[in-house]
Amino acid sequence: MIGRKNVGRPWPMFLVLLALGFFFATYNLLTIVMQHKASSSEGLDADGSKLTDPMIQMPEQTKRSGNLNSKFHVALTATDAPYSQWQCRIMYYWYKKMKDMPGSDMGKFTRVLHSGSPDNLMDEIPTFVVDPLPQGLDRGYIVLNRPWAFVQWLEKATIEEEYILMAEPDHIFANPLPNLAKGNHPAAFPFFYIKPAENEKIIRKFYPEEKGPVNNVDPIGNSPVIIKKSLLEEIAPTWVNVSLRMKDDKETDKAFGWVLEMYAYAVASALHGVRHILRKDFMLQPPWDYEVGKRFIIHYTYGCDYNLKGELTYGKIGEWRFDKRSFLSGPPPKNLSLPPPGVPGSVVRLVTMVNEATANIPGWDNLTQ
Repeated sequence: MIGRKNVGRPWPMFLVLLALGFFFATYNLLTIVMQHKASSSEGLDADGSKLTDPMIQMPEQTKRSGNLNSKFHVALTATDAPYSQWQCRIMYYWYKKMKDMPGSDMGKFTRVLHSGSPDNLMDEIPTFVVDPLPQGLDRGYIVLNRPWAFVQWLEKATIEEEYILMAEPDHIFANPLPNLAKGNHPAAFPFFYIKPAENEKIIRKFYPEEKGPVNNVDPIGNSPVIIKKSLLEEIAPTWVNVSLRMKDDKETDKAFGWVLEMYAYAVASALHGVRHILRKDFMLQPPWDYEVGKRFIIHYTYGCDYNLKGELTYGKIGEWRFDKRSFLSGPPPKNLSLPPPGVPGSVVRLVTMVNEATANIPGWDNLTQ
C-alpha cells in the first residue's frame, strides 16, 4: 500500500485514452435501470421500499451513540471542462442557499480542481488546485483522478471541520443537510447496482477472505458520503491503490466498468474496517425517484426524456428532455422549459432549481467573465 507522500508512482500504461468516455458512461446503466423497479410518486425508494425509515443499515455500536452534529466541509472534485464548470456553479449556488438554513450542518466549501492549474472560476467558487494522475495512468477513465485529488487536498489544505461531505458537480441540495454520520461511522447512500456479494469472486482479489465476510463491503460509492476527516485521510491512499489495481485487472475492469471507482472506495473502506450507515434519504435520482420529499440531494446523472403526455421514454430522446449531456461544451440556457403535465415532481423540481440558479448566477452565459 502506498503512503500519502508517494501515492503517484505510475507503472507502464500506454493504452489510448477514450475520448468523452466519462461523459457517456452513465448510459451504460440503461439495461440495469430498465430492469430495475422505478420508485413511485408516494415516496418509494428506487428498490420500491417506503422511506418511512430512511436508515437501512446502522452498525450495531452506533445505535448507542448520538449524532455529534459537527459541521462538515463540502468537497467536490472537478475538472476545468465547461461541462464540469456549469454543474459546479449550480451546485455552489444551492450550497449557499441551504448552508445557513435550520437543520443544516454544512461548513465551508471547496471545489477540488484536478486539472493541475487554475481556471476562470477561482474567484467565484472556493477552489483548491491539485494535480491529475500522471498522463496515461487513468487509461481514459477520468474518474480515477477523484481519489488522487482527495489525497492531495487532505495532505496540503487546511480543513477546519471534523467531517467532510464528498459530493459531485451534478448534485443539488434540495433540503438543508445535517451531519448524518455518527462518530467513526460515515453515512453513505446505498446504490442498488453496487453488489459486492454478487461479485464476490472479483471482490476477493482485493478484499481477501481473512479480512472478513464479503458483506463487510458496503453497497456504496464515495459520493455522497459524510465521513470523519481523520478516517478519510486513512482510507484515501488505499482508495487510490485499489482503484488503479482494479483498472489494471482486465476481469475487474470489464465487470465494473464506469462504477469501478465506486467499488474501489467501498473495498478500501472495508480494508480499514470502516462500515457506513446507509441512508436512502441521502439522495434521489430523477427520473427513477418520483418525489423529493425530505431527501437531501438531487443527483441528475440520468437523462429525463418524456413525451408530451408526460410518459417516460428513457433510452429514446423525448419530445421534452433534460439531460446534462446535452450541454457538454457549454452551460444550458436560462429559463429551460418545464416538463409537461404528468411528469414526476422530482423532475419538475430539478428543472425549477436549475432555472433559479441560472437566473441568479452572474455572467451565466459567459464562463470567461
